[in-house]
Amino acid sequence: MNNNSAMPKKKWGCFRTGCLALLIIPVLLVGLFWFLRPSHSLPDRFVLTVPLGGALNEIRENSSLPFLPSREPLSLQELLFILDHATRDNRVEELLLDIGGLHTTPAKITQVREAIEKVRKGGKKVTAFLHSAEDSDYLLATACDSIILERGGFLLLDGLKAETLFYTTPLGKIGVEFQAAQWKKYKSGIEPFTRTGPSKEYFEEINALLDEVFEDYLLYASKRRGITRDAFEAIINGTALMSASKAKSLGLVDSESSFWEVERAFTRKITGKEPTSDSDVMVSAIDYRSAVEWPRKPESDERIAVITLSGTIVRSAPESAAGLSEGIDVETVKNSIDGALEDKKVKAIVLRIDSPGGDALASADMLQMLDSAAVKKPLVVSMSGVAASGGYMAALAGKTIIAEPLTITGSIGVYALKPNIRAAADKIGLGRTVVTRGRYADANTPFKPLEGEAYNKFVAASGEVYNDFISKVAASRKMRIAAVDSVAGGRVWTGSRAIKAGLVDRTGGLFDAIQAAQQLAKMDMTKKPRIMLYPVQKTWLESLLRSGGASFSEKIAFALKKQVLHEINAGQQYASMAAYYQMLMSTGQFQMLAVMPCEIVIR
Repeated sequence: MNNNSAMPKKKWGCFRTGCLALLIIPVLLVGLFWFLRPSHSLPDRFVLTVPLGGALNEIRENSSLPFLPSREPLSLQELLFILDHATRDNRVEELLLDIGGLHTTPAKITQVREAIEKVRKGGKKVTAFLHSAEDSDYLLATACDSIILERGGFLLLDGLKAETLFYTTPLGKIGVEFQAAQWKKYKSGIEPFTRTGPSKEYFEEINALLDEVFEDYLLYASKRRGITRDAFEAIINGTALMSASKAKSLGLVDSESSFWEVERAFTRKITGKEPTSDSDVMVSAIDYRSAVEWPRKPESDERIAVITLSGTIVRSAPESAAGLSEGIDVETVKNSIDGALEDKKVKAIVLRIDSPGGDALASADMLQMLDSAAVKKPLVVSMSGVAASGGYMAALAGKTIIAEPLTITGSIGVYALKPNIRAAADKIGLGRTVVTRGRYADANTPFKPLEGEAYNKFVAASGEVYNDFISKVAASRKMRIAAVDSVAGGRVWTGSRAIKAGLVDRTGGLFDAIQAAQQLAKMDMTKKPRIMLYPVQKTWLESLLRSGGASFSEKIAFALKKQVLHEINAGQQYASMAAYYQMLMSTGQFQMLAVMPCEIVIR
């Protein structure tokens, strides 16, 4: 007797219950989010409100989860494109900038400042609203037509400072030491781990940078507020902390008010009526971004690709969603270049750099790929807040290099650090037995220092990377090796000084670079091309469904964790070398780094 007819038939493929659930649940979620999505229609006349705070990261890494809206500050590129849109949008009557908690690089403040000036020249009034503010907030606010300080708030204008922590002594107390190879003396990134105080070369570099940034601050803010430079410096050195009423009496702000009062005043101004709950004249920058053609409305079908290198340069991205490190990896750059080259409508490339450098060999790989791309399509470099060390190496692919006057660049040099935890192991009684084959098999271990020939090879390897670096600079910038070496050796330059050193061609911003690329590609200069942004930003769903070692639930947990960290520590800028210090301590292997030795951040 055939019992097959009595047995329940198996459901194969995606007719199984588990598989159907995997298909149906995401579809239902997407449908729900689509149904609940906010409307992005704009009124005929409105005030555009733009929040400005945090580190002004160059770009956003990924979209936020739809059920947990992000309060992460707008990226710099988002701000630049939003302000560019607003300049030409007749529906935008005025702009209200809600400024608070800025701590970013001088060049990024300058870029937003220039964008605000462009809006004002277009005939639109721009008002700054300051909460309790510090120097960075105030410097940006001075670009506006008027400044309102929150009632009950204060101004803390105490100037600029540079601070470096030295870990040599406390690490030594727990039995951890570092060996270093430094090419050359101005490459001071090793000093926190090998010295108990800064070198004279560090002081020389940091003082030159602070002098230039501070002078720009004094001249710009005093001119915009109609007071003398010396009078403004006297306020910083003599008053520093002041109430809203005191700031107004000194001419630093125009009025004091609450944000609620300001919004009501704008509503009355636009509508001529008292505000009601139905008033919709205040439009947020996030809603505005979603309602306009992004990133810019094109006037032709020709395209320019903007490829952004943002963050520390690493060889590969974390394999798991469990990590928190951010930066740009070789594979991401390769995919961006491939996308720009394969799109036949893309006529030129703008390489936008906001990176302190990173892994020296990864930087060299990126340069090789970018050099190949530049042979096929014109490539112009636009330097943002920082484009130094490995970030400057990548810039060498550009036919033209454009930087902001206060962009931090140069730092052409290399160093390597190797930890030695032998004393720590001895303290806790950790025994170790090693059996090797090969003379140097156990040389690169964290349990002992490099000695003799092994140490010499360690130093020589760094020197070879440095010589290769300056050779690349010489070839790209058409300079002699000796001339490059005289401005390299780890020296740091602002964009304006880098022009004199031969490392940069001219000053300008992102839109200047786009125009330069348009001209090199012999495109129609009377029409604005379509802008293609790379790396292509993944939607939240693409990020969750992307391949990788982490499970779906781990990715959800990671996305939530990242979101919460941004809420708790909004705008906090992690040290540029933190990822590498963590890598050194976890692997115990020496790393060849082309990284900025410091960060210049205005608070």
